[in-house]
Amino acid sequence: MNDIVQSIELAIATDPNAVLALEIIQRLRSEGHLAYLAGGCVRDGLLGLTPKDYDVATDAHPERIRSIFGHRRTLPIGAAFGVINVLGKKRAGQAPVEVATFRSDGPYTDGRRPDTVCYSTPAEDAQRRDFTINGLFYDPTEHQVIDFIGGRQDLEGRRIRAIGDPHARFQEDRLRLLRAVRFAASYGLEIEPVTWDAVLVHAAEVTVCSGERIAAEMRRLLRDPAAGEGLALLYDSRLSAAIMPRVDAALADAATLRELQLRLANFEGTSFGARLAALALCCDSSATEALEEIVTGWKLSTAEAEAARAALRDHAELLGADQLPWSRLQPLLVQRHAPAVVALATAIARADRHDDAPLALVRERMAWPPEQLNPPPLLSGEDLKRIGMRPGPEFRVILQRVRDAQLDGELTTGEQAEQWLKGQRD
Repeated sequence: MNDIVQSIELAIATDPNAVLALEIIQRLRSEGHLAYLAGGCVRDGLLGLTPKDYDVATDAHPERIRSIFGHRRTLPIGAAFGVINVLGKKRAGQAPVEVATFRSDGPYTDGRRPDTVCYSTPAEDAQRRDFTINGLFYDPTEHQVIDFIGGRQDLEGRRIRAIGDPHARFQEDRLRLLRAVRFAASYGLEIEPVTWDAVLVHAAEVTVCSGERIAAEMRRLLRDPAAGEGLALLYDSRLSAAIMPRVDAALADAATLRELQLRLANFEGTSFGARLAALALCCDSSATEALEEIVTGWKLSTAEAEAARAALRDHAELLGADQLPWSRLQPLLVQRHAPAVVALATAIARADRHDDAPLALVRERMAWPPEQLNPPPLLSGEDLKRIGMRPGPEFRVILQRVRDAQLDGELTTGEQAEQWLKGQRD
């Protein structure tokens, strides 16, 4: 296992957020406070990965943090839970760093946040976190990992273990059920037996979480390179039965699960909608219903829902793109959610070993300049009225016929289009 010192020092040289976090720690220490890096950045460093973000834990209380860094440079968004965001320099590409006061938590009656918090010690703060691998601190001054809960040993053993009683940890916040699966898949870890048994016991309770929180966790899981492994864990843990019942029923067939895993492994880009469409596709004739079940249950945004619907509806045509007239293919490539459609078709083609020629054509056309890919229409409704046609429902049909002829190269100018229409009317 790579030493965290090497990983963090490398990040400091390249990551402005690491620089900001260490500056915050140095400032807090100069004011007489304890301050450590905490949580995910320590975990990632121990795994030899570049941390995605950096959190700071300190014995300074929220009002003290704001006093030290100033009100203009701090945001009290989570002050009720002991969290202050300290702002960096936008020009330097620094995102806000969460600075949290060491605390212990009271009851979680809403299954999401503690009703009360009590400022405490680093050891007590570690005990209130979810998994041992996320309960570590790092002292950058002493270059020392501070481990009160056996997290380093669990990382070395490649396992995920809840801190304390796993049933209590999951009842505090049911989203931790999904987080256990995501961490296991993303980092290639095994959920240890006692924690795994608690996941099975509480899996159905995950729906206590809001749809938005479930969706946020699933975005991370499905976009991860290990999404296929995550999907298998979702099924084995019974979580998929709770959050996407139709898809879960389809995954009972091992061949369907393997096919979906292979498709997820062949995605490029970050389109969440395309990945949702891939999930729904495994339900065959009930794919549309499966997608709408997810859209409704996870309370997805309109944009994500529309992207998923477009991908599900149109991807099959792109698999035969080289056989389509341009007047049929072009609208598919200029629609708002074309990237999601292309992403799903590409993942399927690669996973199922389809001929690449159709999608090679799609990629070539998508690279055309906008004026070539989507030229202005030759005629408008005003043009139809000018040449003596009465407005009505047929205008749309007429304009579409002209547009199709334009795209297929049969018409190239407005004059030609007008003459063509007159010939159609005679």
